[in-house]
Parts: sequence; C-alpha cells; structure tokens
Amino acid sequence: MTTIPSGRRMEQAAVNAMRTLLQRHDHVVEEISGQNDYGEDLFVTFAEAGRVTNDVIKVQVKGGASWRRSYGYAVQVRQHSETWANGNVPVFCVVFDPDTEQLYWANATEQLRLGGRRGCRPRTIKVPATAVLDDTTVASFVDKARAYVGGYRGRNAVLAHLGEMAGVTFSRSDHVLHWVNEFDEQLIFWQRPGEVHATLLHSDLDWNPVPITPSGLLLPGGSLPGLEFGGDYPEELRRLTPIPIISGIILNMPEALWLASCFSATAWARRGAGVG
Repeated sequence: MTTIPSGRRMEQAAVNAMRTLLQRHDHVVEEISGQNDYGEDLFVTFAEAGRVTNDVIKVQVKGGASWRRSYGYAVQVRQHSETWANGNVPVFCVVFDPDTEQLYWANATEQLRLGGRRGCRPRTIKVPATAVLDDTTVASFVDKARAYVGGYRGRNAVLAHLGEMAGVTFSRSDHVLHWVNEFDEQLIFWQRPGEVHATLLHSDLDWNPVPITPSGLLLPGGSLPGLEFGGDYPEELRRLTPIPIISGIILNMPEALWLASCFSATAWARRGAGVG
C-alpha cells in the first residue's frame, strides 16, 4: 500500500493554514500544483472592502521544525534566486511551526534584491520569530505586501529601484532626481517636502547620505542667477574658488550644475521650512 510521506503531510498542513487565514479575511488564494518545484505554492490576490485589487504576490510555504534557526526560521533559496529576485510578481516565504501552530513570514524578493545590491545574494531567506502572521497581524502583513507590490508600478517602480540601489526607502511625496556622471558614478538628489535640506546619495561615497543646502554649494565664479548659492562661504572665496564643493565634497562642474538645477526645481519643497 502506498503511504504518504510525513513531510508532505506537514507541507500541505502549512499551505492549508496559510490559505485558510487569508481566505478568512476575504483575500483570494490559488494553490499552485505541487507536482513541479517552481518555488511557489500560492498565488494571493489581495482584496479591499470586499473588492478584488490588482495587488498580487506569490508565496512559498514551508512547514515543520526543521526550518527553525536561532533567530527564527530560514527557507533555502536553492535554484530560485533569480526568479524570486527578478520576477514580475514578488515572492514571500511563510513557515508554519507545528509546535506553536503559528505562521511566520518574510519578503523573499526584498531580501534577495538587497543582498544583490551588496554584491552577495543570500542562500536562505531569514524569517524572524517576531514576524507572526495570524488574525491580529494579517492586516499589517497585507498593508506591507501591497505597498511593496505598488513599488512595481509606474513612478513607484523607479523610486523602488533607486531606493534598493541606494539602500533607502523613498515615499511617494519625495522629490527624487537621478543622474549618472561621466565616470558612470550615480548620484541621487533626495528632497523631502518641508525639510530644510536635501540629501545627496552618491555611489562613489558608498551611498552614505549627505545633507546638502543651496547655501552650502560653492560654485567657481560666484553665484548663478535665480538662487543664491554658496551663502555659507565668504564672498571672496566664492569668487576665487577653482573647484565646486558641497558639504566638503569636491565636485566637477557638471555635477555642481546638476545639483544647482535640482535645488532650483525643489525650492518649493523647502519654503515651508523657511529655506528658499
């Protein structure tokens, strides 16, 4: 007589627990055939106020005590690294612990992309023990998952890509400008509305955020028309300086002019903070 492996029973129990939880909160769950190991078990389409949305994720579900680690749980990436990191639909990993009878989750796509930006994609997806997924936390999980899915569309996709590259998170209201200099170094100008300063993110500076203001931009020959640059420096230095500088960072002239245009385009965002 053919017997069903205990591991299969546990995996199916995990899938059932995840599907039941999401369906209880009116989300649409479609199970993917387990005959082939493509690295995903469920398609999830989120709903809001009884209506189906356009936000979809894929879920890899694991069950059993073998996935436990000191920090929580881990799911092996194996051959799925490329599809989980660069697919059109983000992938989340969920682990079901039979002892606690709890589900735990992690954003696999986010972890892989972050690792790729740092030059080393992880071999396992870390699932924190604090990332419990149940009736009390499912709304928070859905909000975070939908926000991440939203980063795949339109301007949000650009902001998500730049944010992952620089290791920061931009909000939709932020003014973000991107430029590549002649040495293939990438610069990001980041202005939050109402802040007195902007932030410069530069690939050659390991993306370390540098606060910058128009008055801190020193241009050779003085100021440009329209905005008063270099106000933090004595007039004599502004007239005689041979090189452009901002916040102690040496620039070339194209970089300085690009930053000047960025400041000009975002002056409105700093006016509420008393800076023109």
